[in-house]
Amino acid sequence: MRLGVFLALFGNQSLQTALDYVVKVGLDTVEVGTGNYPGSPHCDPFDLLRSTAKQKAFLDEFRKRGIQISALSCHGNPLHPDKKFAAQHARVHKATIELAAVLGIGRINTFSGCPGGSPKDSMPNWVTCPWPDDFYKVLAYQWNDVAIPYWKEEAAFAAKHKVVIGLEMHPGFIVYNPETLLKLRKACGKAIGANFDPSHLWWQGMDPLAALRELEGAVFHVHAKDVNINSQNTEKNGVLDTKHYGLIGQRSWVFRTVGYGHDALFWKDFVSTLRTIGYDGTISIEHEDGLMSVNEGLTKAVEFLKGLVLTEPQGAMWWA
Repeated sequence: MRLGVFLALFGNQSLQTALDYVVKVGLDTVEVGTGNYPGSPHCDPFDLLRSTAKQKAFLDEFRKRGIQISALSCHGNPLHPDKKFAAQHARVHKATIELAAVLGIGRINTFSGCPGGSPKDSMPNWVTCPWPDDFYKVLAYQWNDVAIPYWKEEAAFAAKHKVVIGLEMHPGFIVYNPETLLKLRKACGKAIGANFDPSHLWWQGMDPLAALRELEGAVFHVHAKDVNINSQNTEKNGVLDTKHYGLIGQRSWVFRTVGYGHDALFWKDFVSTLRTIGYDGTISIEHEDGLMSVNEGLTKAVEFLKGLVLTEPQGAMWWA
């Protein structure tokens, strides 16, 4: 198992500067953004696909520093009811799959997306309850008319290129928990799986360890990001919170650097559960802590996780 970082954290730096910093803090894998919501300051998939020379130069930046790419990420909403917006995100998604295949990476990360509530809508509509009955009609439209047809085609395209798609279970999109992820995977194929980020599950009331066990065989990539839940605010207002992330003291929950929401015992169990379900890939640090700088948040996350992540390959048991 390896420890890495989502390179979107260094969006205002050159690829070379960002990779030098990654080496400095002691990491050896990175997740690289290719566009859509995070932007693509370090990787333009369309440009790279046009030139094998540029592909080689791109990979050389990683190789000469001893860094591996754990995944290409194009987190977006290809199901958006704005057809122009959706088409652009879908275009980046397909190019990311093609680039992952060409570079020999084998996995990409993104969101499932969220359609509108009907063909007439112009904005996404995330359903959070079953009543009034209008919501059932919305869900039927979103899944049967939009999500399943799109992702069935994308899963087949990815499988053809020997690439898997890790969907981050994120509220606001149709896949936000293990149940919805497995529903889409069953409908569209085994090229669909999880980019498992425990932070989005905690504040919804889930146990990430139980979620991992439910997703055995379908976890393709992992994020390390913590959450602190403010019990005083949740007791008053619950966990559905639309206040700006900057209003830290007023929110029901906020993202934190690992170890500042849940202790080392949880993260030890997290790593052990990953091993138990057969995951031996990268744990990619994603820093979104509003109380820490990039440098402080990342270095503390690395120090915290380095003693917990088992880096030796699994061998035979003494009794085998």
